[in-house]
Amino acid sequence: MPPAKKEHEKMGKRRLTRILAKADSRELAALSADIQKTHQPIIVKGPEKTLAMIKLREPVNQSLFYLGETIVHEAVVEIEGTQGIAVLMCSGRESDATRTLDMAIIDAAINKGILTDMDTLLELERQQNDQVMRENALHLKTMVNFESMDQVAPSDLNAFKGDAK
Repeated sequence: MPPAKKEHEKMGKRRLTRILAKADSRELAALSADIQKTHQPIIVKGPEKTLAMIKLREPVNQSLFYLGETIVHEAVVEIEGTQGIAVLMCSGRESDATRTLDMAIIDAAINKGILTDMDTLLELERQQNDQVMRENALHLKTMVNFESMDQVAPSDLNAFKGDAK
């Protein structure tokens, strides 16, 4: 029987990146600080600004195209021979470089399998999903139901001619 997958192996890079990118700077700093207490990350490439192409999928033909370029921070960190990489779109805040470095440290720890606080990441994801659901609920209150508007309108324009007389 194959061994059970560890929680960090089940998470997946896309899901992890989404959680870290949405996380608050303080939460990232706390996770990164916990890792640095027991391990010494080596900065391979410090958080630097660079350009990245934004790739989108066209919805009709499902073809990929490049929308343009954006400025991002990119960092590479190594913990005991295992690399962690983070790329974060610049928001204009001064904390972008620090956030990117913290994200790279967390990524390296997960890649190495030494992150002991996966519960914090899962709790962050739950809070982020709850926030999205609350925001969606606010938007749903203002949504117009065009079907109900169509049911009120008469299908025969002659019905209006009788009202005009």
